[in-house]
Amino acid sequence: MAWFPFFIQLEGARGLLVGGGRVACRKAEKLLPFGARLTVVAPEICAELAGMAGLTLCRRPFADSDLDPAPDFVIAAAGDRVLNRRIAALCKARRILVNVVDDPAGCGFYFPALVQRGRLTVGISTGGASPTAAAWLRRRLEAELPPGFARVLDRLAARRAARGETAALSEPERAEQARRDFAAEMAAAAPLPAPPAAGAVALVGAGCGTAEWITVRGLRLLQQCRVVVYDDLIDPALLDQVPADARRVYVGKRSGRQAMPQAEINDLLVRLGRRGGLVVRLKGGDPYLFGRGGEEALALQRAGLAYEVVPGVSSALAVPGQAGIPVTQRGVSRALHIITAHSAGDASPDYRCYAALEGTLVFLMGLQRLPRIAADLIAGGLPASTPAAVVSGGNAPCPAAVRAPLADIAEAARKAGVQPPAVILVGEVAALDLRPGAPLPDGLL
Repeated sequence: MAWFPFFIQLEGARGLLVGGGRVACRKAEKLLPFGARLTVVAPEICAELAGMAGLTLCRRPFADSDLDPAPDFVIAAAGDRVLNRRIAALCKARRILVNVVDDPAGCGFYFPALVQRGRLTVGISTGGASPTAAAWLRRRLEAELPPGFARVLDRLAARRAARGETAALSEPERAEQARRDFAAEMAAAAPLPAPPAAGAVALVGAGCGTAEWITVRGLRLLQQCRVVVYDDLIDPALLDQVPADARRVYVGKRSGRQAMPQAEINDLLVRLGRRGGLVVRLKGGDPYLFGRGGEEALALQRAGLAYEVVPGVSSALAVPGQAGIPVTQRGVSRALHIITAHSAGDASPDYRCYAALEGTLVFLMGLQRLPRIAADLIAGGLPASTPAAVVSGGNAPCPAAVRAPLADIAEAARKAGVQPPAVILVGEVAALDLRPGAPLPDGLL
């Protein structure tokens, strides 16, 4: 008998994943983007699974008590078939939905082959008969979808919300209006010519804000990749553009913590690139602006692998812009200096030398050193009254913008509770606010 496909809300749902190997890892990759809260139980948990954000890890054997209180669903992905079948029997006795790897008869639900484009989710199942056939159909559907289909759905949703119920129209008239809307949006989203063949690895800048800030080239590569290697400061919506069967490898990097050292990331890209297919290294901002993309490119070059670099919108420019601060402005600043406040092995850097530079100073990764930066710049000769700003924006968890004279900026940022990542600006442009609706600055054309 055929299985009926339900679409359910997994946000906050409690799931138990028994198993810590590669198969369990693939299951977690599929579920985490939908907001499920997963607990992993296994004596040994592979590094890739352990590195995923949002998991509760229990490094021990499964116990019957793991089903009390009952989770919303269970996945039996242990390497032991006997254990998997015992888990399935326990779940069925407790009326808990269970999926058993490679055992269709033991399953209460299947994992479908997924096609995802933003709001669109297509689930394909053969009732356990042939996952290969389901994957073939998924690839055919993905090939038929235009690259901009997710945005088509967003615009159709906006049209529907703006129009409301349109009570004056009959049901046939509403259906005809919906067909016209769909035809118009599809025509506007006509596909671009196919991109040229990609290299084995693409270092793609994701930008530093909404998913729509990625370049067209970067999006096309993301939609075609076999593996995506990504870190923290990206819009999670970008992962919705990755083919459902592509591997998602998290190597999170954020101030004060790193899931995987850079040398291991370099080795990972080389190993993945040698296996064939397209590997996308998705990085927040621009790969070559303090993103360590150069180190990754050198590793690929030494390994003799083909690669390309796709630029991204950098936080050094975009985050100040979100706060209404142009990093250059005619008659105010004709130069821009982008400086990392953090460097390996440099516990006490001296920032006084930057005081002699003309134009705008932009410091990245420097919030924890802001008092030292301000003190050194004043000691180096910058007036204490020089305009300064600290802006946390883009995909930062706590957006904020603070302006103050250089002498007071560290205390102002502390009082405002600004959290990393944040961009520090020093120079006359920091006093500007060119956001729509802000007061017009004096003396500017």
